[in-house]
Formats: sequence, structure tokens, C-alpha cells
Amino acid sequence: MSPNAAALARFSGSLKGRTLFISGASRGIGKAIALRAAKDGANIIIAAKTATQHSKLAGTIYTAAHEIEKAGGKCLPCIVDVREEEQVRKAVEDGVKAFGGIDICVNNASAISLTGTLETDMKKFDLMMNINTRGTFVTSKACLPYLVKSSNPHILNLSPPLNLNPRWFKDHTAYSIAKYGMSLCVLGMAAEFKDKGVAVNALWPKTAIYTAAMDMLAGAEVKKSCRTEDIVSDAAHVILSQPSRSFTGRFTVDEDVLRSVGVKDFDVYSCVPGSELMPDFFLDDHTESSSSVTETTSSAPASPTSTASSSSAAASSEAPLTELDKKVEQVIKQAQKAITPTMLSEVRGYFQVELKGDDINHRQYYLDLLTPPGATGRGKGASAPADPVIMSCTVPDFLMLFNGELSPTRAFMTGRLKISGSMGKAQRLIKFIPQFNVK
Repeated sequence: MSPNAAALARFSGSLKGRTLFISGASRGIGKAIALRAAKDGANIIIAAKTATQHSKLAGTIYTAAHEIEKAGGKCLPCIVDVREEEQVRKAVEDGVKAFGGIDICVNNASAISLTGTLETDMKKFDLMMNINTRGTFVTSKACLPYLVKSSNPHILNLSPPLNLNPRWFKDHTAYSIAKYGMSLCVLGMAAEFKDKGVAVNALWPKTAIYTAAMDMLAGAEVKKSCRTEDIVSDAAHVILSQPSRSFTGRFTVDEDVLRSVGVKDFDVYSCVPGSELMPDFFLDDHTESSSSVTETTSSAPASPTSTASSSSAAASSEAPLTELDKKVEQVIKQAQKAITPTMLSEVRGYFQVELKGDDINHRQYYLDLLTPPGATGRGKGASAPADPVIMSCTVPDFLMLFNGELSPTRAFMTGRLKISGSMGKAQRLIKFIPQFNVK
């Protein structure tokens, strides 16, 4: 037995015979949590929308059910849109009929749109609120009458610690509100149902997790900066094995949970061992989590923090070129040579690049992947539409992005690359940035 396995075995009890209701478990982290429980011989109720094969994302509730049963568990796949209360209730009732009750509810279903306020249409806003916050509330509410009858009931939400640093709101306020809604369910329900012995906790990854959805959004190049879903499923298994009356109201982080039980080798969770990992959203360097399973007292979420940043305007775009300006100009000219017909047909966007910093004059450049044959240059460009995608960063980060030293996905997720406008177009461009490598 490996040291990691031995550590996990000491603090993770078996989920054999226990019944888990997991939303969004046809693929990704939800399915990974289901498979880990299935190895113990657990019963799994999959509540997800995907009944037929998605054109870009592999997996359906039926293929997931087959994998779960092959791993040693029992499974009831249910077609469920968590926005529809009756569908959730029926799935819960069908699961109770099939397995005799519900012991664990995992709220994993989530929607994401990393857009600013002006770029977020109300349809997207409602989608995120209805799946993330409302879906979590509805699913928990439907499961609770059965959870209170369980000997060790748990609700686990895949949501972040409540960190009120404006950094995590200013670029995607709508998404942050919707995701924090899931965390507020933890805060409230943990207190509300503590006397009934129902544990309510949150779990969040410390780093980016490589899933099919991540691949579709950011491309395969991001894989080397990610961990696998196994780190989340192992952490979830530890949490769901804890006594529900003493381990509740926690905002946990996967790595912290595993370190607290003695896991030391985290390279086994890296998609590419030894690679630098990309941090996930909502976690500052100082963000505290209440992840230890060896402590007997419940911790409150980390105190909200507030930071403000300011930047001063640099010299006007008419100022003389500096040495860094000249390097940027060279990169822009070389990037034009890298534009291909395939890039134009797939990206179909117009981008303005704004570079700021004390070591360079304020400059604006454009990347036209909308008008054949494509073009780059200084300023806004003659063909600039009314709604370009605006990307801003410092000059060093810009040069690193275009010479392959900095992953665009990492830059965006860590706040080094700011994007406003169509995130869809930006995501399509990000996939092609490695082709602009001008090192």
C-alpha cells in the first residue's frame, strides 16, 4: 500500500451501502466522486441532463452508470435539470424507492460565464443563478427529509470559501454571486440543521482541474498546469466519511483536506508531474480554509477581506518608443505572419490589446481575426467593430504570452490577463495563442 493510500485509509471510512445523490455526475468531478464511492460498494443516484452524447463532451448519465457499476457500485441514472424542481423531487423519490433512503447529497452541477457586468446578458445571469444557487437549494431541500433519517448524513457543495476580496468579483460579478450562493447555502444550512446531525460543507480545488469541459474551454495545452479529478474525489471521500455531527460548517480546500490526514505525495494528482500548477479562482495566498479532519471543532469561514488597487495612467500613445515598445512592435508584426485561414474561420473575432505599466508608454494594438486575410497593428485599426474584445495586461506578461512562457489560461485565471467583451471569442483565440509563438 502506498503512503498516500495508507493515510487515506486511516481517515476515510467505507461508504459501502450508503446512497449518494450527485448532481451533474455524468462527467467530470461529479462522476469522479461517484466512482470513488462506487469502489466501496455505494449506491449512486446520478442527476444530470445529458442523456444523449454531447457533440463535444464525452459521457452521458448511462455511460457514467455503466462505469459506476463496473467499479463496484449500484447506480440509478436520472435525467434531471436542477432548475426544474419537479424533476429533482422525482429523482430523489425514485432513488429512495430504489435504495431505501439518501445518506449523502453532493451539489456539483454548475454553470459558468466569466463575463463582466455589461457583457453578461440576463439569460446567462439567470442560467448561473438557477443552476448554481437555486439548483443547490432545491436539491438540498429535496434530499433533507431523507438525510435527517440517516445515521451519518452529509451535504457537500462544490463551492469556494467566502472570500470577499474584490479581485474575485470585478471581472465576473455574476458568476461570483452565483457560485457564492452555493457557499452561502453551506453557511446557513450547516447552522440550521446542526441539531439534526446533518453535516453541510463546501469543497473547492486549490488548483485548476483538468476535465473535458476545461479542455473544450481552454484547449489541451492547459492540461500540464492542472491536476486530475482524483484529488477532489479523494478529498470528498475523506469529508463524507467524517462524523456528521462534528464535521460541519467547513469551507475546505482539496489539498488542505488531504494534507491534514497525512497525504504527502501530490505529484500523483498532477496531469504532468513536476509542472507548475495553475491556481483556481477565489483563493488568495492568505485565504484560510477549515479543512483539517483531525480537529474536532468546527471553524467559521475565513473573515472577508477587502483590498483595493489603483493604477496611474502612463504616457500618451504619442510618446517616443522605448526599448520595450520596440519589442512589442516586433511581436505584433511577427504575429501577423502566423495568422492562418483556419484561425480566421474558427476565431471570428476582433481584439484590442491594451498594454500598461510603469516601464512602457500606454499602447493599444489590434488583432483582426474577423476580416480576411487578418491583420495586426498599432491603435484600434481601420476595421474595428463597435464591440471588440479588449484584452489588457502588462508588457512582460504580453511578451511571455507570445513567446510561450506564460499560459493564456493561467494568465487569465490569476488576473494577469484581463478580458472584457465576448468570452466565447476570447476562449477561441486562447486556443490559438500557442501558434503565435514568436520566441
